[in-house]
Amino acid sequence: MKNFALSLLFIVTFSFNYFGQRNVRDSIIGTPWIAVHYDGCWTHGDLAKEFGYLNHIGIMAGYKTSKNWFWGLDANFMFGNKVHLNGMFDQLTDSQGNIMNDQGSVAQVVVGARGFNTNLAVGKVFPVLSPNDNSGIFIHTGVGLLAHKYRIETNYDLVPEIELKYKKGYDRLTMGPNVHLFVGYAFMADHGLINFYGGFYVQEGFTKNMRTIFFDQPNVPVPTSTMHDIQVGFRTGWFIPFYKRKPKDFYID
Repeated sequence: MKNFALSLLFIVTFSFNYFGQRNVRDSIIGTPWIAVHYDGCWTHGDLAKEFGYLNHIGIMAGYKTSKNWFWGLDANFMFGNKVHLNGMFDQLTDSQGNIMNDQGSVAQVVVGARGFNTNLAVGKVFPVLSPNDNSGIFIHTGVGLLAHKYRIETNYDLVPEIELKYKKGYDRLTMGPNVHLFVGYAFMADHGLINFYGGFYVQEGFTKNMRTIFFDQPNVPVPTSTMHDIQVGFRTGWFIPFYKRKPKDFYID
């Protein structure tokens, strides 16, 4: 945590130094971007059978050219507490619907959504309704990898049937390629750190089950067909552009 704080302080200090050296109103600037963002997504398609609303916390690193084209890479950690278990633990529950731990007491079993996605992105900034030519409508699309599963936690209890390697029989790990589209607005300030983007985000994954058996359905073959995991929502983020010092208008020999 200390190292993370020091790194963040360095980035912010470095950014202030660079922002003071160039006015982005002067021209379209080619600059690296480093960004952090939040996505709020509603699930559709096959993904909605397992999860509800999902949160994404992500980073994006890339480069905006002097023609306002953008290319980069983003990575997102996915999580949520809206899950649809569909009777997954029925064979482990008693008549009261409780799961017992190894001591015969009621266990606290918490199930959430976990996953990640990484995406290559290419897009462009269109300077429309913008204070300078580096801001405007921001669109990017691309391809990547999506993975998700149920995260099963027993907290301070021990439930042998769903501990350690046995979790793999219940977690429904799913993985496959995905495509995404972002349509929104990016604002790069003339000076300072007020640089942000936000807009509409949609992603579709073409995934398959990674497990060969489901312990709650041991006699049912695991489906091998491709699933369509759709997420639709919004993205909002803050980014730091880094650009070179503007050349001076005069020189001294």
